[in-house]
Amino acid sequence: MSTPYPFTAIVGQDDLRLGLLLNAVSPAVGGVLVRGEKGTAKSTAVRALAALMPEVPVVSGCRFSCDPSAPDPACPDGPHEAGPGVSRPARTVELPVGASEDRLVGALDIERALSEGVKAFEPGLLADAHRGILYVDEVNLLHDHLVDLLLDAAAMGASYVEREGVSVRHAARFLLVGTMNPEEGELRPQLLDRFGLTVEVAASRDTDQRVEVVRRRLAYDDDPEGFAARWAREETALRERIAAARVLLPRVVLGDGVLRQIAATCAAFEVDGMRADIVMARTATALAAWAGREEVTAEDVRQAALLALPHRRRRNPFDAPGLDEEKLDDTLKEAEGDSDDGDGDDDGPGGGGGVPPQSGGPDAPDREAGTGDDTPADAPAGGDGSGSGSEQRPAPAGGAEQAPVGASEPFRAKMLSVPGLGEGAAGRRSRARTEHGRTTGARRPEGALTKLHLAATVQAAAPHQRARGRSGRGLVVRRDDLRQATREGREGNLVLFVVDASGSMAARQRMGAVKGAVLSLLLDAYQRRDKVGLVTFRGKEAEVALPPTSSVDAAAARLESLPTGGRTPLAAGLLKAHDVLRVERMRDPSRRPLLVVVTDGRATGGPDPVALAARAGRLHAAEGTASVVVDCETGVVRLGLAAQLARELGGGAVTLHELRADSIAGLVKDVTAAGRAA
Repeated sequence: MSTPYPFTAIVGQDDLRLGLLLNAVSPAVGGVLVRGEKGTAKSTAVRALAALMPEVPVVSGCRFSCDPSAPDPACPDGPHEAGPGVSRPARTVELPVGASEDRLVGALDIERALSEGVKAFEPGLLADAHRGILYVDEVNLLHDHLVDLLLDAAAMGASYVEREGVSVRHAARFLLVGTMNPEEGELRPQLLDRFGLTVEVAASRDTDQRVEVVRRRLAYDDDPEGFAARWAREETALRERIAAARVLLPRVVLGDGVLRQIAATCAAFEVDGMRADIVMARTATALAAWAGREEVTAEDVRQAALLALPHRRRRNPFDAPGLDEEKLDDTLKEAEGDSDDGDGDDDGPGGGGGVPPQSGGPDAPDREAGTGDDTPADAPAGGDGSGSGSEQRPAPAGGAEQAPVGASEPFRAKMLSVPGLGEGAAGRRSRARTEHGRTTGARRPEGALTKLHLAATVQAAAPHQRARGRSGRGLVVRRDDLRQATREGREGNLVLFVVDASGSMAARQRMGAVKGAVLSLLLDAYQRRDKVGLVTFRGKEAEVALPPTSSVDAAAARLESLPTGGRTPLAAGLLKAHDVLRVERMRDPSRRPLLVVVTDGRATGGPDPVALAARAGRLHAAEGTASVVVDCETGVVRLGLAAQLARELGGGAVTLHELRADSIAGLVKDVTAAGRAA
């Protein structure tokens, strides 16, 4: 086993280290979600935490890590008698994003269950993580069916495996730690709420700090054992401080005044439910214990709010987590004024707020540094500006470029789906063959059996019972009799938006409404777990404003800053979209695309631009690309060009009004690729 990077050698990243240490002191805090760019010590810190955790007493030989002082009466390896047990190091179990359901929860040997009547169970990762750390890197990319299983286990503290009436249950209480890059998409709200704390990390932009990061990392890579030995004293001291804080934790007093501050803070930031209040109370208590105090202070409450509330406050899906610290301070002062719980001064031996001390170490300068992972990533390019405050002005003469126009209020859009039956990534848009969903039939298994179709298996085995010499009550089942259930669920698609940003759209001050409609479709794509891309056309050409990505909020940001004006090269936009889809088909052939063209159908520039756009549309139709045209034409006199384009694409057309789910025409609409009769 490789030597992990020492936790105390990680430089800087105070919030990250504090969040992990508080969970080490009090696992009841509920884990931590680490958000940030790549190369910022996220994975390094999580893997290093296990070495600081106290050893775990377990029942000897139990695969489910039962506590010898209170063994689980339902343990599959039990029953166990209470006894001294043995101690082992705390585990950090990593859940790969692409893991199967059986790998996560374990698997039953169905063949033995049917033929022998025994529960032959192979434990999964949830059993391995019991009383330890379950670490999910890139947790935002985890498939929905695995997220559902994690939610169930986190809520009940147990894992259930059921296959055709045969079930196994075992305890599964773990510290959930996840890392993610927000650029690759957000988490489902249900899973997000299961993380007790969240921290944001970023690479330092200070040259001296980055130098120290690289120096330490190179020293570790050259000699991991020697590097760890040089930090052994600091590691031991930190481990002892965690143990002391755990002993002190039950004695920490959480006064009524502090509870009032916690409740007032959660109410002020309009968090849903009561989990935030409970997590804040546990975090503030852990902060006091970490600082060596027996009483929670106002500063502990403030620090707990900064860690426990950003991902729970009410916000739009595309808003980054965060708290208004000025509002937080005002709320705490008001709540403090309503009570006699003291002034919240922090005079404990550990200092205020509980920020872990940064040890300089045997070879480090006396200062904070950047991060402690691989060489830090380069600074990201500046973000797109927001046009939300821009006024909607009439287009200047000649169709010159206008400043970006803010989007109108988004609405609930009706669902647009791809016809047929796909086999893409799990999602919530179009019909697909999946591992989860309603059973539609049976087939012979290819490889390991994952979902047994019991009736089909019995039907296949029944004619052979006499030939197999069946004499008892049990059914004689062979491998060839087993049948895999085929199931139908939903998949996520690639939704590629082609948005007309020309002067023909801006002249009638429609771009605000158009952006609002596209933003509504982006919200729908966010909820349905789609990938999205954005192509815009204006002036003389089209451009890929955002290559296909899982980060729907990035698409929303690009849309908001989109300028308008100029000619309408509709054909160029469709051809650019064709190029994007061609590349994506090679990258991910199982993910089916949905082309959404947002335009009034007008085309200018070059000889016969309307005919050229029609030819580009037929190119998409020939490849069977599902499409829909969002018709932005308004006014009494309508040319019907968008509907004509939809026919060339082989898809349908909807107006901005019809796009609303609550409109008269707001029914579920399949976008056909076969075309419609004129």
